Amino acid sequence: VQLVESGGGLVQAGSSLRLSCAASGSTYSINAMGWYRQAPGKQRELVARMTWDSGMTNYADSVKGRFTIFSDGPKGTVYLQMNTLKQEDTAVYYCNAELGAGNWLYWGQGTQVTVSS
Repeated sequence: VQLVESGGGLVQAGSSLRLSCAASGSTYSINAMGWYRQAPGKQRELVARMTWDSGMTNYADSVKGRFTIFSDGPKGTVYLQMNTLKQEDTAVYYCNAELGAGNWLYWGQGTQVTVSS
């Protein structure tokens, strides 16, 4: 599976952005997809995750109420709607997919989100 993210950029605090992730390849075996982020000097952290069959979602406390993960298309396409962005949301955002019985992890190349004051 290959994952390609898009939609990052430079925005002002309070603005919105929508990130997109498109998977190709063995998308039929995707169990869940999610978004992670990594800020300079910090560990990669989960932002939002969606289980495909149930549609269940979970979010980091820091983004609850501001970010929404969703899919409105074929399996393997997922979005992250980010509203009321804060400077602390600045990071490289990575799309992630969990596949198969072993929940093998696949990662996209990342997209930069920079929020200015």
